[in-house]
Amino acid sequence: MTLPYPLKFQPEFKERVWGGRALEKFGLDLPEGHIGEGWMIADHPNGTSAVVNGELAGKGLDEIREAYGREWFGSKGHSEASGRFPLLIKLLDCNDNLSVQVHPTDDYERLPKGELGKTEMWYVLEAEPGAKIIYGLKEGVNRESLRQALEDGSVMELLQEVPVSAGDTFYIPAGTVHALCAGVVVAEIQQNSDTTYRIYDYDRPGLDGKPRELHIEDSLNVTAYEGAGATSMKTDGAVPGEWLRLAVSPYFIVEKGIVNGSWGLETNPESFTVLVVCEGSGHLLWEGGSQPYSAGECYLLPANLGAYTIEGQATLLRSYLP
Repeated sequence: MTLPYPLKFQPEFKERVWGGRALEKFGLDLPEGHIGEGWMIADHPNGTSAVVNGELAGKGLDEIREAYGREWFGSKGHSEASGRFPLLIKLLDCNDNLSVQVHPTDDYERLPKGELGKTEMWYVLEAEPGAKIIYGLKEGVNRESLRQALEDGSVMELLQEVPVSAGDTFYIPAGTVHALCAGVVVAEIQQNSDTTYRIYDYDRPGLDGKPRELHIEDSLNVTAYEGAGATSMKTDGAVPGEWLRLAVSPYFIVEKGIVNGSWGLETNPESFTVLVVCEGSGHLLWEGGSQPYSAGECYLLPANLGAYTIEGQATLLRSYLP
């Protein structure tokens, strides 16, 4: 019988027209090209990450799910209905602006078969001076004015731009118009979905030299014109040994923690825990084992792991199911 232990995965890397090479800073071995996304913990038809440590090395997250299901993912984390692991954990390198986009809710009738909606949150790991994001529509924008702006090329005038710096966090419920812009690296925790509707893409060609597809009608349909409840915050107030809550949704809770020495914690049988190491290094310890960790790594802690300790000097994100 395999005893539960913190799982580390080989990321699935995605080349994007807006990507770069910044993820190499985390010691990740990138393939050639403009790498925009590292799918760090993924169980999706478009990308599945495989375990690289311990007894289960070489097995995909889908295989782990099928073999250990409810026991390792928790009573909330194992769904007979949707099957897949409920979250997708990414690191994003925005060497250029991403398209202006919006995501649907779970109940959108035009969702691809088997797909979920996409509520997500960002934690800014790095931001160049002057970096910004697009975060929501300006007040008073409705479907008609957005459509008109898309037709006459003035859509950027209807969007809110927000300056960003490292440590900022943004909660992006489905229906929120948004875009990461050049000069930021973020950790993204999201529903396990790969459905994005592009509203505007700066009239640039894709990696194949052809214009990238826009999804105007779907975007107009799913946009929450009165707001979907997006929230943002600075996280400078985080103190060692306490969790600072960053985002609460029906799909995930995300908290920030600072490790300064040794921090004893425990998993919950209702949900797995995902740890994203934002800064620093140290060791994860649990009954029967230990694992060194460093910035840019992500770990899936099974719900039945029990007591564990994080040692070192580090800044972490902790995600679990509500």
